[in-house]
Amino acid sequence: MASPLDSAPTSEPSLEARLAAPDEETVHALESLSGDVLILGAGGKMGPSLARLARRAIADRSRRVIAVSRFSDRAVADGLETAGVEVHRADLSDPRAVEGLPDAANVIWMAGQKFGTAGDPVGTWTQNVVASVHAAERYAGSRLVCFSTGNVYGPSAVAHGGSQEGDALLPDGEYAASCVGRERVFESIMRRSASPLLLFRLFYACDLRYGVITELALKVLQRQPIDLTTGWVNTIWQGDANRLALRALLVANAPALALNITGPMVRVRDVAERLATHAGVSPVFTGSESDHALVGNVDRLEEMLPFTPLPLDTLCAWAVAWIRSNGKLLNKPTKFEVRDGTY
Repeated sequence: MASPLDSAPTSEPSLEARLAAPDEETVHALESLSGDVLILGAGGKMGPSLARLARRAIADRSRRVIAVSRFSDRAVADGLETAGVEVHRADLSDPRAVEGLPDAANVIWMAGQKFGTAGDPVGTWTQNVVASVHAAERYAGSRLVCFSTGNVYGPSAVAHGGSQEGDALLPDGEYAASCVGRERVFESIMRRSASPLLLFRLFYACDLRYGVITELALKVLQRQPIDLTTGWVNTIWQGDANRLALRALLVANAPALALNITGPMVRVRDVAERLATHAGVSPVFTGSESDHALVGNVDRLEEMLPFTPLPLDTLCAWAVAWIRSNGKLLNKPTKFEVRDGTY
């Protein structure tokens, strides 16, 4: 019987290759669209692999895949150029810089700020709202996917099965409020030109170097207590999220459509116990489960963009193996357990 570890990434290059591997649905979606693909804010945790995925999925080399960011890490920009991605360095909070960017029929907006929100609320609103105005005005008329977050909903009763896209937005804290602001900016400006827009409400992508599963795996392996107060969570393998982001271009709509992007709700205790089984240790728990959590319903996603996710058990096995082999970690916690909106 095959083991999940038979296909586990064992190095950063093999991990990056998995994150950027297109499937038939992604190739078909991009073949169904015409024009270039522009990714704004492509220098973060997810952007480089998304750009490489887009380049690999588009066979027509006359169609450009363009990645825009400040690219403070030159190696990231160099790697994208080697992969055939066109790189533009720009500060997306500078309207003149945004105005000078290339035209594109298909645009993905990934830029934003989460970490440090509590210490720099002005910077958070600048990156999440003001910069969004510049991009929305520049690319009104294009087909656009705007990365957002499940934080726009606020906590909901676990018994109700997670927040749905039509629920009222009740953001908790500066970060979540600024993300609602970002959505409203894109909705308002894209509505004026009747341009198709998809609000990509992502809950907790995981790529082994970071993510909820990796954080829980670290605690299990280090025998640290896992607080169960936030007892439920959603997560998704970043490779799956990358492919969904490109496929989402095809279902962008006027008026705008929102879509929760994640896997089904899972119990934190159950995830920790799976991780512990793969690690051969016993998990340590503290606290008791609240009946509310920041969780999302994925019924609309399963209807509009059906996909076969990486199994959660496989992701758990990979995370344990990655950490035990001293795989690189980004040390950027998701803070999924935060309950007061302070990031």
